[in-house]
Amino acid sequence: MSSIRSILIVGGGSAGWMTAAALSQTLKVGCAITLIESEEIGTVGVGEATIPTIKLFNQTLGLDENEFVKATQGSFKLGIQFVGWGQPGNRYFHPFGSYGRPFDTVSVHQHWLATRANTDLGLDDLSMAWAAARQGKFSRPVTDQRHVLSTHDYAYHFDAGLYAAYLRKYSETRGVVRHEGKVASVQQHGESGFIESVTLQDGRVCAADLFIDCSGFRGLLIEGALKTGYDDWTHWLPCDRALAVPCARNPDFTPYTRSTARTAGWQWRIPLQHRTGNGYVYSSAHISDDEAAATLLANLDGKALGDPRPLRFVTGRRKKAWNKNVIAVGLASGFMEPLESTSLHLIQANISKILAFFPDRDFDPLVTDEFNRVATHETERIRDFLILHYHLNTRDEPLWRACAHMNIPDTLKFKIEHFRRYGRLMASEMDLFGPASWTAVHIGQFNIPERPDPLIDFRNVNGAEYLAKLRAALRSAADTLPTHQAYIDRNCKSLS
Repeated sequence: MSSIRSILIVGGGSAGWMTAAALSQTLKVGCAITLIESEEIGTVGVGEATIPTIKLFNQTLGLDENEFVKATQGSFKLGIQFVGWGQPGNRYFHPFGSYGRPFDTVSVHQHWLATRANTDLGLDDLSMAWAAARQGKFSRPVTDQRHVLSTHDYAYHFDAGLYAAYLRKYSETRGVVRHEGKVASVQQHGESGFIESVTLQDGRVCAADLFIDCSGFRGLLIEGALKTGYDDWTHWLPCDRALAVPCARNPDFTPYTRSTARTAGWQWRIPLQHRTGNGYVYSSAHISDDEAAATLLANLDGKALGDPRPLRFVTGRRKKAWNKNVIAVGLASGFMEPLESTSLHLIQANISKILAFFPDRDFDPLVTDEFNRVATHETERIRDFLILHYHLNTRDEPLWRACAHMNIPDTLKFKIEHFRRYGRLMASEMDLFGPASWTAVHIGQFNIPERPDPLIDFRNVNGAEYLAKLRAALRSAADTLPTHQAYIDRNCKSLS
């Protein structure tokens, strides 16, 4: 056999330590796992918000949710509120979970479309996540599928640096060896080009069979050594810079992320136990760095706890996430702006694929090609969902006009047109975001169908009556829940 006997992870942060934790939990014997990182190299940590898939990752590691939230100064997230995206002043909520529960062959949102002209019901009114979020309430879903409190889902906000430290302790307990230092050079096989080892600045040589590149944007191995190439998506997702700054915590401790459209991009707001995370993602072609910083600082909920930290990026992906004996994870594999909190999910997704397609030392192309095919589809489907937000707008600033009129991928045109005509949601292979997510953005940003699904004409269901009862049930259920703060105080309040 030619089993992998050693793995070297180059880079720490969330990507490195999530990878180390997952590998050390799975590869119990027979494989040495080493991680190289330098405290002199900062981590990006643009976003601190996640989507519900992170729960599966943590559960796979066996983490206790309350202890994890406590250790990371975390809070809970029922979805994302979008402010000003379709047009200035407009608000809508992207919920985690579903809109009600299916009660007919035709979906809930189709019944809403058919009755909306004769009711004051908004689409948000049909979501348990929003019913709780609008009141600042939170609780985990119940297991009784008959109850409306089973129809929402949730994720987390947390301090990404604390999460990496938490997973470092977890990994080192399970045998991962950490080396402090910077990589000075990379050694490759003369004929195959495979990576054989890296040399640190102090002369230490670290060899391995499999290398995981978690070195961030520079892609020290995947790009610096292997010249893999990069697909640039800025013609669809034009923001290329971000400024991030924490501020003092606001009493409005919301169980959701907020994304507010600005003249040249958008601003995030992420409430943690000890502070609020903020940032402005923007297009440098439409606003100067100084103007962006002034806009960000003028729109904080509390006193800034530092100067805005700049970040430059190119949205896109490596042409291959797996090249030879190197697999890129995190920013080394590409960058998707944190509009829908997918950064940690993409780390998690590549880790899952590493385990699903775990190689021998022969690195069979059959395996690596399928890994890359799946990775490509995953990132392109997320890309399309992000483009949807930019394209469906009626704002009147130069950036937004350009986005509204840009030529979008055919895979997205197909979905927009099907929804525009009949409100139908057309799924694609490897879609990360489900029906509620797509429905929220379509409706929230005014892609209102010309007519509901024709099938609804043949139903004898009183949709209006059901939806009114659903709203009442959701609001009644939300009234019984603890506040977000009370839930954390009772279960996972940080002591620091």
